Amino acid sequence: MVKKFFISFSALLLTLLLVSWGGTGHRKISEYAGLSFNSEMSEFNSWVSYIKEHASDADNRKSTDNSEGPKHYINIDNYSSFLSTGKIDQTAYGSISSGILPWATINTYNYLVNCFTSGEFEKAKQFAADLGHYVADGHMPMHITKNFDGQYSGNNGIHSRYESTMIGSFNSSITYSGSEITYISDINQYVFDYIYQNYKYVDSILIADNYAVNLAAGIRNSDTYYSYTYKEALWNKTKGFTITLFKNASHALAELIYTAWVTAGKPSLTSTDIINPNMQFTEFLEPNSPNPFKSKTSIKYNLPESSEVTLRVNDMLGNTIVTLVKGFQTAGSYKVEWIPENQYQGIYFLVLDTPKLHKVRKMMIVR
Repeated sequence: MVKKFFISFSALLLTLLLVSWGGTGHRKISEYAGLSFNSEMSEFNSWVSYIKEHASDADNRKSTDNSEGPKHYINIDNYSSFLSTGKIDQTAYGSISSGILPWATINTYNYLVNCFTSGEFEKAKQFAADLGHYVADGHMPMHITKNFDGQYSGNNGIHSRYESTMIGSFNSSITYSGSEITYISDINQYVFDYIYQNYKYVDSILIADNYAVNLAAGIRNSDTYYSYTYKEALWNKTKGFTITLFKNASHALAELIYTAWVTAGKPSLTSTDIINPNMQFTEFLEPNSPNPFKSKTSIKYNLPESSEVTLRVNDMLGNTIVTLVKGFQTAGSYKVEWIPENQYQGIYFLVLDTPKLHKVRKMMIVR
């Protein structure tokens, strides 16, 4: 009982601490993403204020949604493969206790593609705002380590001192421009790569904290931490890579939104052209049931008009595991079953494609 309580309390503490970059940093990262929007994305300029103001919605959901907290971090150094190779198994869904940030980011990207495809642009704005939050979390080094609050290195409390206290004090000094964006060919690798890259700054933050403490007073207490000497020293030691992290996060968000939009066929955000106005609220691809599942799941989908159809299952890398449907079908409702063979436990994606539709659903196999 004591052990269970300790684990639960530790998980709660981690969730409460991990409010990456604070509201100030999240708003800036989302707003500055617009600086990298290219000429094709002129319609997205009107989205900037929304994704800025809703940049912390994901944090706000933590108080009402128990599943939200693990989406904001990954203790990537809990994985032995990361310590030996610098990478982890990206195809297998991560342990909830170690955080699922990269997979949450990828899932949110896929939902954004769905909304672009179906013309649900208001919902797309919501997913774009959430995507911005998770991307920013992936660029905050203390969100990607088990030593998230310096508790294993004698730097207790560094998490909030770095991301909130320091950022709040020097926010006006964090300025940067946009840069050219390109289409991302491999979303999974893209997301994991920036997490791998940003992990290297964990030690730099801890070293900067030690330096700032020694310069301020040499004593770890609240007077030291709230002194201007400490905050200025921490900023001077970290500002170079902190501004880089902000800039890279904004650029990554712009690039992911652009890629989702291109993948969906570059729909006009002001167009009223819907596949079938009488079916605009139809679930073209319904959630599979049961989900999660062990041995079998049922899949239902609806076609508003006759067309060529492909229904397939992809793994986390985008590789097709099995094609369930391929060919011409008339308008109507359909149901198929999938019995996985030799698939590992983890997350998979159900993908429905027609010349006018691209829908994705997340599925989970449990063993």
